[in-house]
Amino acid sequence: MKITNLECFVVPPRWLFLKVETDAGIVGWGEPIVEGKAHTVKAAVEEMGEYLIGKDPMRIEDHWQALYRSGFYRGGPILMSAIAGIDQALWDIKGKYYNAPIYDLLGGACRESVRVYSWIGGDRPSEVGMEAKEKAEAGFTAIKMNATEELQYIDSFNKIDRVLERVAAIREYCGNDLEIGIDFHGRVHKPMAKILAKELEQFRPMFIEEPVLPENNEALREIARATSIPIATGERMFSRWDFKQLLSDGYVDIIQPDLSHAGGITECRKIAAMAEAYDIAVAPHCPLGPIALSACLQVDAVSHNVFIQEQSLGIHYNKGNDLLDYIADPTVFDYKDGLVLLPKGPGLGITVNEEFLRRQADVGHNWKNPVWRHKDGTIAEW
Repeated sequence: MKITNLECFVVPPRWLFLKVETDAGIVGWGEPIVEGKAHTVKAAVEEMGEYLIGKDPMRIEDHWQALYRSGFYRGGPILMSAIAGIDQALWDIKGKYYNAPIYDLLGGACRESVRVYSWIGGDRPSEVGMEAKEKAEAGFTAIKMNATEELQYIDSFNKIDRVLERVAAIREYCGNDLEIGIDFHGRVHKPMAKILAKELEQFRPMFIEEPVLPENNEALREIARATSIPIATGERMFSRWDFKQLLSDGYVDIIQPDLSHAGGITECRKIAAMAEAYDIAVAPHCPLGPIALSACLQVDAVSHNVFIQEQSLGIHYNKGNDLLDYIADPTVFDYKDGLVLLPKGPGLGITVNEEFLRRQADVGHNWKNPVWRHKDGTIAEW
């Protein structure tokens, strides 16, 4: 069996899908995307595809190593996301060839289902109490929200108070049974992150996420000393080498590799295993489409230290199209009691609705994240 073609589809709301074809008629799907840089990643996939044409798709590890190591410049969001989507598609082909879910080829599942959480609020959260209650009534046992708007290095305690008021409203509407993940989104600099982390303890959050940007991970030492809340990070880290120092430092409790950014199934399986050796939990990042989510579930299935999975159904980014629109059988992602069952079908376990996908590719997208500025005109972290 040989790879004959790679084809990318830029589709709304902000996704990039990849189809890999073989001369045996088996096709695989992947989701290589950097949100806001879809066309850049598409170009990287097409460049890498030149190496793959005519190759045996079953040699996944060798292809991964070749695509990573044969480039003098390696790593980073663009190249690793391109590898990630290709890797997902090759695993999809392999699973379909053997008529087995990918997790069966990775040693077999160690669980029957995975807990999922739902997003509430938006980029600038306001009234979130009622929205959290609606998610709880829909069966979710955990939610995540953005903590703040933009914050300066040193900013007003009024902004801290507004964060506390929003989280307090969730507790008022939902009590203590609903778990709350609070995403700092890298918007917060170290001085304010320490204050926020300490003040939020009273609400017993499930975790605080990306309290500082990954390029400032050394600050996690001070933040960890300021709070007992579990610290999560990792969505903007792209390989096991990026995670190596973070894990050995021991200041985080949860890592969040993204299966569409951090080298795909092959690499994230290794990252999760590394974290397990340090007694660190995994909660894969996935505010993306159905291919990315299914890839996550394959790794979740075989990773004992995965405790919850992000998913994008109803997320504020999904304008026009949502998670279930591109798959033939949406019931594969039925959520019940805050859990999703593992996909049972071969490969990724989903069937892409290619006719609909091609229509939407004609629509395309040019999604970009907003650009924020502080009142003094300086650029703010989004």
